[in-house]
Amino acid sequence: MLLMQFSAAGTDFPPIDTWTPEEIRAHVGFMGEVNAKLAADGEFVDGQGLAGPAQAKIVRAGAGGAPVVTEGPFAETKEFLAGFWIVDCDSPERAVALAAHISTAPGPGGRPLNMPIEVHPVMSAPPQEM
Repeated sequence: MLLMQFSAAGTDFPPIDTWTPEEIRAHVGFMGEVNAKLAADGEFVDGQGLAGPAQAKIVRAGAGGAPVVTEGPFAETKEFLAGFWIVDCDSPERAVALAAHISTAPGPGGRPLNMPIEVHPVMSAPPQEM
């Protein structure tokens, strides 16, 4: 699983809601090209952009298992999950190469954002040694 993290800390570009329509189209177009290439290569399983943190909720089980819902993630964290891909790769190195390419998504002025992309193996069962 490739996780696109957004962090306001350490970025040198403005929030996406301040980008020009052309910059947003270029960014979204890049993501569409990534998905199309992954699909053509037989590596695409799923991928989605996610709504911003203002629309996210944190849920925990309360008394009797009833949901306790709070807003979050909280703005002071300055980080949130912006999107994800589930890919079926031949090797961990290929997943890392895909993550590096996705990190080059264009931002303002067409400059690569170099956003961090986390790479996580998806486990279908506990490790054999358990």
